[in-house]
Amino acid sequence: MRAGGIEVADTKSSPTDVVTAADRAAERLLRERLLGARPEDGFLGEEGDRVEGTSGVTWVVDPIDGTVNYLYGKAQYAVSVAARVEGRSVAGAVVQPETGTVFTATLGGGAYRDGQRLAVRDVVPVAQALVHTGFGYEAEVRARQATAVAALLPRVRDIRRPGSCALDLCALAAGECDAYVEEGPHLWDHAAAGLVATEAGARVEVLDPGTGLDLVVATPTGAFGDFAAVLDPCGFTGAGTGNTSA
Repeated sequence: MRAGGIEVADTKSSPTDVVTAADRAAERLLRERLLGARPEDGFLGEEGDRVEGTSGVTWVVDPIDGTVNYLYGKAQYAVSVAARVEGRSVAGAVVQPETGTVFTATLGGGAYRDGQRLAVRDVVPVAQALVHTGFGYEAEVRARQATAVAALLPRVRDIRRPGSCALDLCALAAGECDAYVEEGPHLWDHAAAGLVATEAGARVEVLDPGTGLDLVVATPTGAFGDFAAVLDPCGFTGAGTGNTSA
């Protein structure tokens, strides 16, 4: 579909939060394939597909995580598929179509990239952490997030914003960053990649920052407490001031 040209099919939270025809086509394909093989399962997709199942298994799908990157011809987008049982991901796959990279994980079975076992980086002090983050598409939310990230920047090694929650969490699992924090991801953004990160040795938490949106925080397990403690005075929790001297 990219080779034939990409058109914006719709918008969501704002005019810059786009949906392409490829998002919808990929979701239809995944639903047909998964429920064709397992018709008693449930299905939840970002683009609105919701099927109640009877088996206890629900597939949670983001057909294109990083749609704006896809729209602009960038490689940082992914297809994310997770199987969840009783509200917990038990298997997940994140595929980066541009590179063919496949991240997989099963509960208790480890995390892999193209068949190679993954492990998070060793714990470093917060001041030496390379942090991945992201931003929403509503102006008010972006302004709040920008203030929090600006307060965090002098406290860490550096910050990156690749543009895909799923690939950010997989990067943590692969040892390519030390932490991830973002306000606003939905379940389909992190259902699979959160399991990949956890099985690689990360702690992944979905917190309530008091803004009506979820706050996803992830680090190597031993680093979580120190990193989480920095987020409050920076304003990520909704209670902080965003003052870099706090």
